[in-house]
Amino acid sequence: MKKFLIWAGLIIIVCIAGFMTFVYFITFSEGYRAGELIKFSQKGVMFKTWEGEISQGISNEKPFLFSVLDSNDDVIDKLTKLQGKRVRLTYKERYRTFAWWGDTRYFVSSVEKIKKEGETDVEKENKKLKERIEELEKELYELKYKSD
Repeated sequence: MKKFLIWAGLIIIVCIAGFMTFVYFITFSEGYRAGELIKFSQKGVMFKTWEGEISQGISNEKPFLFSVLDSNDDVIDKLTKLQGKRVRLTYKERYRTFAWWGDTRYFVSSVEKIKKEGETDVEKENKKLKERIEELEKELYELKYKSD
């Protein structure tokens, strides 16, 4: 019986360690969100975490809620200074989170202020690529119907 309890305890410890490792290292998705930074604050009773939200449109129906790890001092400083401004966030979505990390599964790793024109450099590049794709589609359409 003693041997069984030792093995059962070891299996439970290995499972917990595996789960913690999975949550810590594996991300579900990575991406970008842009909008007006509405709120950014440190909150919590037992664990103080940095939480924020951005509005992604005209109405604030579905704000993007995010967390920032305490170790990201640079991101925390930038977000504190950029409240009320348009920002572009780079984030990682995790499967789960720990209570001491934050309330959401979205963790911001960098922030960039959107220029007055309303576009970041990446958005400008995407716009150029979309225009080029449209041009190529028109050329393909013309080639297809010229050969008929």
